[in-house]
Amino acid sequence: MAQWTSAMGAAQLARLLNSQQERPAGPGTRRPPAYRALADGIRLLVLEGRVPVAARLPAERELALALSVSRTTVAAAYEALRAEGFLESRRGAGSWTAVPAGNPLPARGLEPLPPEALGSVIDLGCASLPAPEPWLTRAVQGALEELPPYAHTHGDYPAGLPALRAMIAERYTSRGIPTMPEQIMVTTGAMGAIDAICHLFAGRGERIAVESPSYANILQLMREAGARLVPVAMAEGLTGWDLDRWRQVLREAAPRLAYVVADFHNPTGALADEDQRRRLVDAARSAGTVLVADETMSELWLDEEYRDGGMPRPVCGFDPAGSTVITVGSASKAFWAGMRIGWVRAAPDVIRSLVAARAYADLGTPVLEQLAVNWLFSTGGWEQAVDLRREQARENRDALVAAVRRELPGWEFEVPRGGLTLWVRAGGLSGSRLAEMGERVGVRVPSGPRFGVDGAFEGYVRLPFTVGGAVADEAAARLAAAARLVESGATGSSEAPRTFVA
Repeated sequence: MAQWTSAMGAAQLARLLNSQQERPAGPGTRRPPAYRALADGIRLLVLEGRVPVAARLPAERELALALSVSRTTVAAAYEALRAEGFLESRRGAGSWTAVPAGNPLPARGLEPLPPEALGSVIDLGCASLPAPEPWLTRAVQGALEELPPYAHTHGDYPAGLPALRAMIAERYTSRGIPTMPEQIMVTTGAMGAIDAICHLFAGRGERIAVESPSYANILQLMREAGARLVPVAMAEGLTGWDLDRWRQVLREAAPRLAYVVADFHNPTGALADEDQRRRLVDAARSAGTVLVADETMSELWLDEEYRDGGMPRPVCGFDPAGSTVITVGSASKAFWAGMRIGWVRAAPDVIRSLVAARAYADLGTPVLEQLAVNWLFSTGGWEQAVDLRREQARENRDALVAAVRRELPGWEFEVPRGGLTLWVRAGGLSGSRLAEMGERVGVRVPSGPRFGVDGAFEGYVRLPFTVGGAVADEAAARLAAAARLVESGATGSSEAPRTFVA
């Protein structure tokens, strides 16, 4: 019986392997043999989760033809992978990917490190900050005081607590977008919101247009739902969205959904201006595409020019009735990732459909957390907590930027004016190899391909504003050490992670 659960075609694997850009070898640098380079490339794809574990690889002859190399090269690479525990084979069943005993399964998303690893590894994988105390504690205490009346009910509110729905609607209205509670559904985080939207609008095989790059976990959620992702390239730097390209893709590909992060885009930090937002909504309306606007970063402006109404109008401001734009918001980025409260703003009939479908998913969102967010919104605690969050992120951003510029002067980036992430071109190095070597020297960093479709952005890494001060300095120093290992062509275990205490 075969031990593989999925199959990887030769053309698809070749495309992923060819996306792994190689830095030109310097004087005196020895290139690895062709079979070794191929084995290392496949191993990296497995470690990053871009080739699943237990995926059947193409036959040697097929892959050799797709890569324009000899069959002997592919056979030697497969043999090396078998010796290292990354490949298993059985006569008549082919060869499939594996991980060596004792190695963790590769994560296809950006899961945070377990707490026990934080003493030796600096985690730049998860773009989340610690809770803004004392506001978390106060919010939970306030929620407990409000809980008794709800405790005498069934506690099942598929659309969300009426008080919180009304409060969220009022907040949109105060931003100049008249909104009724019937246009709001409370969800379990923004991921829960987008998962529900995808299942309602984009069944298996449907096209979804996405920015390229885009948020890695959302891309993976859509892949798991069976969507066909249609990437639309972002413009260089912080200028953001190429609207001529968007209009062309929406017209020609006719995607059922389009997903955008117009407010301090993850991972680039770009901010769409009002003209870009208006034109994007017009293009989606003309194409009959539902536009999902993720505004989870909208309150995380870090430069003072955005205080007192300096931010562009929300995307839904150009479609107030919600017939084209579905807006997703969340407390998880602006407040705390552990506060798993998100929401959807859309037309009432869309909300009713989402609520009806929820009966077969998670039924509803925890009442106590909804009460905590409602307490924050109704007391002014939210504004004070988010001000604290902005201060933390601003200080971390400035410290990280200074440290990376000092330790890695060849790396290129533009400093965003908000959000939580820095999108960095890594001086011609492979982002996948930097991520692998980073694990060995004690810094965890996600590589660029996590944020693209079909292997794009191999030359990039994403750095979040989650560490500052001496920890940012140490993180940059470890990244520089990882870069040196990549440049040297290291493939085996090297420097051990150092314990670092902030």
